[in-house]
Amino acid sequence: MTTVTVQEIALFRSQLTNDPRAMEALDMIEDCEGDLEDAAMTLAIRVGQEPERANAEWLDALARKWRAVICEQGFREDLLNGSVKGMMEHLNTMPTFPKILAAPVLMYILKQGINNFCEPLDALLE
Repeated sequence: MTTVTVQEIALFRSQLTNDPRAMEALDMIEDCEGDLEDAAMTLAIRVGQEPERANAEWLDALARKWRAVICEQGFREDLLNGSVKGMMEHLNTMPTFPKILAAPVLMYILKQGINNFCEPLDALLE
């Protein structure tokens, strides 16, 4: 189980005040007491997705699916500096990315550590 604190949720809220989908996702994360996997599963089901794996595995698989996008160098620098707004805007332009899940996915990745998360991709590109 990956959990975030009230302070981490507040940091996302402060950067994403103009994104209603992000606010809805953050509300759900709060309702799930910071449990990212539970919140992501609930949100996914709400938008018609049918996750087939256990909560933790499903969120991890979703994050890994978008690793190449999330680990783009310009966005990685922002994420390393605690700024998620640019990455959220970028994910919202991708037609196949489930927009309501952008905040939980980014929170999950930040909890893993952006460099740790991007390391497998970096190794392939060397």
